[in-house]
Amino acid sequence: MNDKTQETALSSDVTEVRAQKLKMLREQIGDVYPAHFHRTITNGELAEKYESLEPDTETQDVVTVAGRVYSSRNSGMFMDIRDASGKIQIFSHKDTTPEEARALLPMIDLGDIIGVTGVVRRTKRGELTINAQQITMLTKSLLPMPEKWHGLSDIELRYRKRHLDIMTNEESKLRFQQRSKIVSGIRRFMEDDGFMEVETPMLQSVYGGATAEPFKTHHNTLKLDMFLRIAPELYLKRTLVSGLTDKVFEINRNFRNEGVSTRHNPEFTMMECYWAYADYEDMMDLVERLFTELAISIHGSTEFTFVDKEISFKGPFRRVPMPDAVKEETGIDFLSLKTDEEARAAAKAAGFEVEKDATWGECLAFIFEEKVEPTLIQPAHVTHFPKDISPFAKEVPGEPRLVERFETYCNTWELGNAFSELNDPEEQRARMVEQLEQAHARGEKAKQLDDEFLDAIDQGMPPAGGLGIGVDRLIMLLTNAPSIRDIILFPARRSKAD
Repeated sequence: MNDKTQETALSSDVTEVRAQKLKMLREQIGDVYPAHFHRTITNGELAEKYESLEPDTETQDVVTVAGRVYSSRNSGMFMDIRDASGKIQIFSHKDTTPEEARALLPMIDLGDIIGVTGVVRRTKRGELTINAQQITMLTKSLLPMPEKWHGLSDIELRYRKRHLDIMTNEESKLRFQQRSKIVSGIRRFMEDDGFMEVETPMLQSVYGGATAEPFKTHHNTLKLDMFLRIAPELYLKRTLVSGLTDKVFEINRNFRNEGVSTRHNPEFTMMECYWAYADYEDMMDLVERLFTELAISIHGSTEFTFVDKEISFKGPFRRVPMPDAVKEETGIDFLSLKTDEEARAAAKAAGFEVEKDATWGECLAFIFEEKVEPTLIQPAHVTHFPKDISPFAKEVPGEPRLVERFETYCNTWELGNAFSELNDPEEQRARMVEQLEQAHARGEKAKQLDDEFLDAIDQGMPPAGGLGIGVDRLIMLLTNAPSIRDIILFPARRSKAD
């Protein structure tokens, strides 16, 4: 029998033993999964309340706790149980624990969930402990825990069986607790800054607000093909038009039917906001204030480590126009190049292979991605993007080839994207029509013009700054997670059969 077959057989045997114990427990105590059980204190609260309790000291305090059994020693005389807040040791001895409760000990396996009522004490070795007076079986676990409590070594299994990963890996558990703290921190920051949170449709008959391949579905009642949204932008702008609020934001899921990588997941979280009578520079200030606050809330400082890099979220961040950044790295002065042909020739002379019909702005953006992005380790706002690739931003005064747009980079990743938003309805329509023609030329036949959005813009949208932040990548940085799948609770995966 090889190792794998032996492991499978052992697992099967263990599962059968647990099933037999469940049967015996049903006969012995009746309900093994009771609906009603009330603890009086969590393990974390217990540790805090009795932090100053001296070793070898017993109180008169009787408490009721509950949790999953993580270790068992001396035939169950000592057990460690964990709830979401921490660990507590359980001591069951004939001098303190009734025989009826001790009779349950042989039936308790690692992974079972139990409730314990007893007296609080601290052992001579300093371990906070409960002398069990009553033990209640709350949930019998029919499957064994991962071996040796070191978590799941198989990375794919960690993602597929996230409940086991969190159950046995304190780093994963902490990471998802921090994720929750970061998301709630973003929401609190935005609300404190005067932004109003709204919810816009995730099912849309016309998808837009970004360039991406959508997920398609069908509404049976309306007899209408629909799409999972790729961005909430056009609905949030309509909210600005309405006058409901001058500062609007949304934290929610976007869906893009594209590749999966360590930085990309087809379902991801964005925070998108729009601020009337503001511009892209106001949005830079907002990003810096938000990032600073989040870093302090997680690390107690604006300085933290990501893998092998020391990152600082202390503002102000570096601000550099894209043409200047490219010139610094390559010596190519794009602002001195007047035509698309000159831009392509300069790129080729410097050793870059660009498309034969690439425009001036596309050449600039390509070289930026190739040469500048890999250098952007500390937070930086890259400003003044080419108009060619930024159809919904206002032009930079005096330089119509560039627009008032920035992207925030850190660790070479794009974390945020912001514009001084275009609100000229005629220009907006012309650019959207052009974008639609380009999409159809790429084969995106489902792409349509969003006439309802254009109608709203005709009504008049105030000048505004707009911003989108990739929440997942920001969480990766702040929680030292090298893969996006480490911070998504249940990431998209192939089926087990594949």
